[in-house]
Amino acid sequence: MAKKLARREFMGAAAAGALLSSASLGQQSNDSGPAARQVRLEFLRPREIEEAQAECATIFQPLGTIEWHGVHNVVGVDAVKAHALCMRAAQKAGGLVAPALYGGVGGLDQPHTFVMEPENSVFSNFLRPWLEQLCREMARQGFRAIIILTGHYGAAQQIVVRETAVRMSRTLGIPVLGTPEYMLAIDVNYTGDHAAWGETSLMMHLYPDTVDLSRLGEPPHKGVGGRDPRESSAEDGRLITETIVARLATLARNMPAWDEKTLGRFIDAEAALVARQLSAPKGKGSLWSAWRNIAGAMRDYGKHLAEENFEQIKASVANL
Repeated sequence: MAKKLARREFMGAAAAGALLSSASLGQQSNDSGPAARQVRLEFLRPREIEEAQAECATIFQPLGTIEWHGVHNVVGVDAVKAHALCMRAAQKAGGLVAPALYGGVGGLDQPHTFVMEPENSVFSNFLRPWLEQLCREMARQGFRAIIILTGHYGAAQQIVVRETAVRMSRTLGIPVLGTPEYMLAIDVNYTGDHAAWGETSLMMHLYPDTVDLSRLGEPPHKGVGGRDPRESSAEDGRLITETIVARLATLARNMPAWDEKTLGRFIDAEAALVARQLSAPKGKGSLWSAWRNIAGAMRDYGKHLAEENFEQIKASVANL
């Protein structure tokens, strides 16, 4: 009996330790420390959810996947960074954060990568219906705005996420934003990369223990696309983080109160952007065709979005 009791106590302690480790990981990305308001939907009781919704009826849905991110980064980078950015925005402005969804369109042809759908599949049979149902349920549960933030961003992934968000905005009559996180920080020279300077800097700031630059040799670095990750720094990650979080926070505060006219202007701008991304290849070019001038044409996308200057976003699309 004593042995059984000891085993139960051991298993209980192990389970508690696992839960605390999970909680600590969530708090590690939070500047406010352990006393910060809990914003993770799965950790809240019904009354706490209702109180949070009454304060700010926005819900964040982080997206990512399991994918090779160099020898210096963890394979969950995409979802981990998206979730951390959403957490900080919700703690700053209100709103709740749904559990991160791991699994999207595409992925590198590298080890330890889960490819759920083909890289260039804009006709998603997995991610699109999943996001549609999530949006329906979020609206049914009383949320008045949805922000889908994807940290995984092949061209098809970006198109599927934004197109779905535009369609669900129209269907549900509430604003649904679907965007990769880098689009909110192009003006601080973060144009999106893969395991390179930008993503690595973000992780060095958000979860410093997950990055080990000493594992990198000389370039080219296997499975890395963009500026040399050896140039990454936590300070650069802080600037990118603060830029994205400030804009997400502004959106989270304001989106639930948008009237029909504002919602229509938002939908028009987002629809123009995704239409350009879809049509630029003209059926035979690279799916990345609409990204060739994104650093210039869409440099102020994040700023315009937060300021509700949707007409300027629509005008910028013409230069892609």
